[in-house]
Amino acid sequence: MNYKIVYMGTPEYAKEILHTLITSQDMEVCLVLTQPDRPVGRKKILTPPPVKSLALEHGITVLQPTRLGDAGIEEAIKGCSPDFIVVAAFGQILPQSILDIAPCINLHASLLPRYRGASPVQQALLHGDSQTGVTSMLMEAGLDTGPMLETLSCEIPSDMKLGALMAQLTQDACRLTLSTLRQYHDMKPTVQDETQASLCKKIKKSDGEVDFGSAEEIYNKYRAFEGWPGIFTTEGTKLDGLSLVDSDSSNQTCQILAFSGESVVVGCLKGSLQIETLQPMSKKPMSAKAYCVGRGLKVGDLIF
Repeated sequence: MNYKIVYMGTPEYAKEILHTLITSQDMEVCLVLTQPDRPVGRKKILTPPPVKSLALEHGITVLQPTRLGDAGIEEAIKGCSPDFIVVAAFGQILPQSILDIAPCINLHASLLPRYRGASPVQQALLHGDSQTGVTSMLMEAGLDTGPMLETLSCEIPSDMKLGALMAQLTQDACRLTLSTLRQYHDMKPTVQDETQASLCKKIKKSDGEVDFGSAEEIYNKYRAFEGWPGIFTTEGTKLDGLSLVDSDSSNQTCQILAFSGESVVVGCLKGSLQIETLQPMSKKPMSAKAYCVGRGLKVGDLIF
């Protein structure tokens, strides 16, 4: 049996799920909806979402509504007579009129009901979780509140960062998508436990600022904010190449405790961190040791 799919998604995570559907012999993607092209980079070059580029490569019709309530969108979806509407990191809430067209299945990158919302993968790292996963769920009017269909769990090593975790979850989401669609009619959806629910917001650049209170919190921010927004001091100096030395010692905030090769060990109110690279505002990255030598800083001094 071939399943007709209307697909909604935007970033790389969603692109890989779409690729899985396109290359599966029992799936037919007849329409793709994604966010409008956005200006990217310093030059603000108008750039299509990854999902759009892939869909066009395969000759699939793409719509980019600002809102799903825009004229003609509901009619276009109905015109496909889809068996399923599959949604992954689309970025818009589906109105009831679209939810009523066909079963709408969302692939959410957390073990629901934990971390509903826009930044579930970062939240798992920020909280130092040892496990996360992907949930397929039936969508309803609320934000990630619908009945759960299947989950696929994965372990989070203590040194794993956002890129590696996202790659693992993307791979798992691709597997889960096919499993859920193929077994949908034999499944019994499970209502989410509202007492265990948590909501997460979109990450802002200001979230990357660190204060050297807790080494473990800073290290988890470093893992969660890999790529963007990164982590930085109040003065705007970016930190990179972090490792957690310990999470329990008591220190003077920002005190240099030791040098290790080109790295520096810095104390936090609780715990300490080893930092490989520093980048002051408007300057190139440099080794932490070079940063200290250039400022005449030695063990016992405050680095910031």
